[in-house]
Order: sequence, then C-alpha cells, then structure tokens
Amino acid sequence: MSDALLEHRSGERAATADHSASLEQTLLQVSALIDSTVLLHRQRSMSPQPVARTGGVPIGDALEALIGRTRHTVCVALAETGEFADAVVRSLSCIPARAAVRILCTADATDASLARLDQLADRRVEVQVSESELRETLVVDGVAALVRGVEGTKGQTAIVNDPAAVRALELLFAGAWSRGRRLADHLRLSPRLRTELAHRILERLRAGNTDETAARELQVSLRTYRRYVAEIMRELDAHSRFQAGVRAVEVGLLTE
Repeated sequence: MSDALLEHRSGERAATADHSASLEQTLLQVSALIDSTVLLHRQRSMSPQPVARTGGVPIGDALEALIGRTRHTVCVALAETGEFADAVVRSLSCIPARAAVRILCTADATDASLARLDQLADRRVEVQVSESELRETLVVDGVAALVRGVEGTKGQTAIVNDPAAVRALELLFAGAWSRGRRLADHLRLSPRLRTELAHRILERLRAGNTDETAARELQVSLRTYRRYVAEIMRELDAHSRFQAGVRAVEVGLLTE
C-alpha cells in the first residue's frame, strides 16, 4: 500500500475522531442546557405567585400562615376593629419573641383595640396612632405582605410576594409611621382634642387665620370658635396660639 494511501486513510480516521469528539461535546452542551432549563422551570413552578388572591380562605388562616413565617419584623396597619384586628393579635402572639412588631392604628381602632394589644405585652411591640386613612396591610420581614380588600367592594384580600411591590408597601407604611404619634402621647390627649373639629381648628391656628375667617370657614359663631380655641389651648397647656400649634405637632395632632 502506497504511503499516499496510508496517509489519506490516517487523515480520514483523524477527521472522524475529531468529528465524533465535537459531536460529543455538542451533545453534552445540549444536555446541560436541557438540565438547566428543567431546573429553572422547577424553581419557577415552586416559587410563590407575585400576587395571589386568598379567595375563600378565611382571613385568620391567611394571616396565621403569613405571620408564621416571621423571623425579624412585622409591620401592621389597622384601620378598624373586627375580624382582621382580632386575627392579627392572635397570630402575633405566636411569633418569635425576638421579632420586632410595629402596629399603626387609626384613632378609632386604637381606642377599641387597647385590650387586645395588652395581650402582646411580652413582645417587642411599638404602637403609633395615625390621623390618616389606612388600608389594612401587613408586611413580614420585607419579603411578603397581605393587603386587605375594602369592605363592601369587590376588592379581595391578596398575598403579595413580588419584591418590588412588597418594598413599595413597606415604604408606604414607613411614611405613615413617621407621621403618627406615639401611643403614650395619644392616651394623654383629651378626647376633645381628637375630634375632627379640633383638628380643623388647629390647622387654622397654625395657618394664622383670623378668628373671623376661621369661624366663617367652620360655619360656627365667632363666640363658639373662640371658646373652642380656649379649650384647646388649655388641653395642650399652651399659653399662646402659636404654642398651641407647636404642641399639636409635637403630640402628632398635626403633621409638620
């Protein structure tokens, strides 16, 4: 057999070997890609939905399941008394003692929930009172949240797992919290200072409205308005109208 023929056949065998090696490498890469795709699909299938409606699940069960995952923090906004507030307090009693809890309530919810909040005396609980309207919300560890639907509407309670949405809810809560007043300050206030009329009078005192203008805007007589102002100043232990406005901000009756 000639040297040329031997060299040709040797080249063919080398080319075949190279082709086989290349094909094997390609198949290995395809196999790895398939495995990676399957794993990613499984991870996505196992991960919670960004927003899930609770549907027919009782609110207490949904809260208990979410709060049961707590490791570090729970932030709760309570707008009223009732099933939601009861379920929150009941579920919070089961979280780790080291977890920090912040509860922001409307004035009405605070006054009606004091007995319930006493049940959490052995927990790291801070309570503040908000003059703003609140949507009942609960955020756990900054990674999951529950937003309660509005009563009397088609809005449903939802569990939120999307990181960006949870972060937005956490920031909204932080903003409302920063404008609230401490529970101790709230309890020291006379009920007369917590009325809508008192709040409107304080706003006009801070704005520097004349008595005549303020009385006309509030649709009360000048004499009645001045009597209310005197009562508010006495309750706040203020010696001037300006000082009354400052004290109102200090105790959270007015925002800065």
